[in-house]
Amino acid sequence: MSRFEAALERFRHRRLSADQAGDLLGVSGRQFRRMCVRFDDEGVEGLRDRGLGTASPRRADTTEIGRMCALYRDRYRDFSVKHFHETARREHNYKLCYTVTRLALQSAGLVQKATLRGKHRKKRERRPLPGMLLFQDGSTHCWLPGTAAQQDLIVTLDDATGHITSIFLTEQEGTMSSLRGLAETIQRHGLFGAFYTDRGSHYFLTPEASGKVDKQNLTQVGRALAQLGIRHIPSYSPEARGRMERAFGTLQGRLPQQLRIRGLASAEVANVYLREVFMPDFNARFGVAASEAGSAFVAYVGAPLADTLCLQEDRRVGRDNCVSWRGKTLQIPEQTHRHHYVRATIRVHEYPDGGLAIFDGPRCLGRYDRDAVAIQPTVPRAAA
Repeated sequence: MSRFEAALERFRHRRLSADQAGDLLGVSGRQFRRMCVRFDDEGVEGLRDRGLGTASPRRADTTEIGRMCALYRDRYRDFSVKHFHETARREHNYKLCYTVTRLALQSAGLVQKATLRGKHRKKRERRPLPGMLLFQDGSTHCWLPGTAAQQDLIVTLDDATGHITSIFLTEQEGTMSSLRGLAETIQRHGLFGAFYTDRGSHYFLTPEASGKVDKQNLTQVGRALAQLGIRHIPSYSPEARGRMERAFGTLQGRLPQQLRIRGLASAEVANVYLREVFMPDFNARFGVAASEAGSAFVAYVGAPLADTLCLQEDRRVGRDNCVSWRGKTLQIPEQTHRHHYVRATIRVHEYPDGGLAIFDGPRCLGRYDRDAVAIQPTVPRAAA
């Protein structure tokens, strides 16, 4: 005797109610009563699901699914499903939903099912205002299409909104790339409160491996932040940089594909695209609204920002009134306020673009290009 017939017999002998019989079969009491009527009229055949073998009226169009699979296989095979779905809807008049797309691509063997992740721990609350805390980090990856060489992508990110404030490709992460990210951020948005980074040697001096950072002896980045009044916070665990790591996961799943589609194979043209197109699109797509209205960014007012966000080192002037700097010789131009600087201590600035300058306190004595050739200051032409 089937489970239904056993439940039906107990129901008719009033040992079970309809709801109780339905619970035994995994259906509602109302559905159980329907099944009883069909069983009386048609016997066992009346209990069969009448929808079996009938296509759902809501079934996705197989032609559209085939077009989508061919599009993914021929052009977008390195895209994540979410990225592909957004691109197909925007550029190829694709109408099917994300879930149908994902399941169809998995069934066709074009993408693998994602592994299940464990329960995520509670996230740290974001800062309530943009400009209160910014992250910066670099990710080494084959970002450019058509080359096996890896580049470093340097990203500066606001904690409150998840907005990227600076993004560019460079050959190697270091002091200059960090200063460049800071300069671009401050020029666009203003000064901010705190800067959160890993303990890389260009950010902090760490006397003992895996130990505490030395906050007294500053790196060039630390010195620049101190001059700007920005608090520098070191990270002591990867989990503390989770928001930054998740952003890089998204970038690795989207940026190389966008560069490939557009044929941008050099860092120079890619950086223009990153600044003018990709960053605004990323912020609009993945940014969130801050929990409070307003901003903690403060407009920068003071000496030229470039003369803070650069390398600064003291040098002793030689007897020929020249300064040696990393194998280059910088000739101090003739000064009206002083006959010479022989044996004096001056300060050399090196900028992220390779340019150089010599300072005596706040006074700039001369500027030079990356080859140490003096740059003559522009003198305004007298009115006729």
